[in-house]
Amino acid sequence: IDEKINEYIYYIPNIIHESVPIGNSEDDNLLVKEWGSKPEFKFTEKNHLEIVDKLSLIDFSRASKISGSGFPLYTDLGAKLERSLINFMIDHHTQENDYKEIFPPFLANTDTMQNTGQLPKFEEDMYKIDTDKLYCIPTAEVPVTNIHKGEVLLANDLPIKYAAYSACFRREAGSYGKETKGLLRLHQFNKVELVKFVNEQESYNELENLLNDAESVLQKLGLHYRIISLCSGDLSFSAAKCYDIEVWSPGEKKYLEVSSCSNFENFQSRRGNIRYRDEKDKNMRFVHTLNGSGLATPRLMVALLETYQNHDGTVNIPDVLQPYMNKKIIS
Repeated sequence: IDEKINEYIYYIPNIIHESVPIGNSEDDNLLVKEWGSKPEFKFTEKNHLEIVDKLSLIDFSRASKISGSGFPLYTDLGAKLERSLINFMIDHHTQENDYKEIFPPFLANTDTMQNTGQLPKFEEDMYKIDTDKLYCIPTAEVPVTNIHKGEVLLANDLPIKYAAYSACFRREAGSYGKETKGLLRLHQFNKVELVKFVNEQESYNELENLLNDAESVLQKLGLHYRIISLCSGDLSFSAAKCYDIEVWSPGEKKYLEVSSCSNFENFQSRRGNIRYRDEKDKNMRFVHTLNGSGLATPRLMVALLETYQNHDGTVNIPDVLQPYMNKKIIS
């Protein structure tokens, strides 16, 4: 009977927060904010595929020999730029936004995946190691949220804020026919994830703070972006409310999602039994969990290369990345 009940319960999505706009699809999402302006060029701008090919930053053809499509091979200054972006974002969030750095395992068991809402609904979208009953993580949200599973946290310690780099693995079984060229949709990519454990009264204030922390990366890099509040029909399975941050791609001439900042309320903490003791009434309560990309690198790389390109094919390096790259221009 328990198994039958759980089979139904684990397919029930989170309850939508009252502030979420009602709609059926992404067409009904609400524009919240724009920052900066779209770059203008006095020459015909190239897209990221042309740029990385000319500057030998990513070798897609050799990568396909190794793993197939969707697994990029970063080379030379492309590899260094990818690493610089990750290091810059980790340093920024730990030094300026007060997150604690975590470097989690990249494989997780069934219970861990179930607690964050990936299982059982999205099993076909993940890479699984059957022999060991382990899954390649689709995001650092999964292991980091489960750090405190089964624990009772101290109210005085909340909010707890973690920043974690990880590789991310996604089969994306249902994404055939979508945009797949270059870095736009990958099976393996890098991401810095922000995860928070907060008390229930503060969770929506903490969501706004999380959004500010994520978008501050784009401001430091000087990239034009917008923020979208997802409508009910576009909201993810586990989220009660979610903002998407979309950066402008001059080459693609459209906005690309680089972060989703979500409040899950107690959806994940109930599954993972993560609680705290309320200081006023001494009752045990489930924490609210939040997370957001801070940021994912592939589309960030697209926007950066296309925004800072020059007429001669070189690419300027934003000021905040120059100490990591030890140079001002990629040529």
